Amino acid sequence: QVQLVESGGGLVQAGGSLRLSCAASGRTGINYYMGWFRQAPGKEREFVGAINWSGSSTYSADSVKGRFTVSRDNAKNTVYLQMNSLKPEDTAVYYCAARFKRSGSREESDYDYWGQGTQVTVSS
Repeated sequence: QVQLVESGGGLVQAGGSLRLSCAASGRTGINYYMGWFRQAPGKEREFVGAINWSGSSTYSADSVKGRFTVSRDNAKNTVYLQMNSLKPEDTAVYYCAARFKRSGSREESDYDYWGQGTQVTVSS
């Protein structure tokens, strides 16, 4: 079992920045991919970005490319989502998820464990 806890959400003005954290506990000594997803009101959950175990490979959705960066610190069992140049359309609940495979995925059904989510609200 793996427990994931997100933090760092909040209210920010358009153009501002936030950094989300996802702390993992439990069975963390095994290679796993980490992903970030988000769900806006009335919309389906969508992929934001992902990172492999070593941090050497990351990829993100086109909608956030160049603005959001995924990173991780395995010594702290923590993954981060740095969000810059935020837009009102980035408003959503943001979730981190763990996938115990050596390959990444943009599909939420491919992830094994999920955090409870953290709210990000971007005002115009």
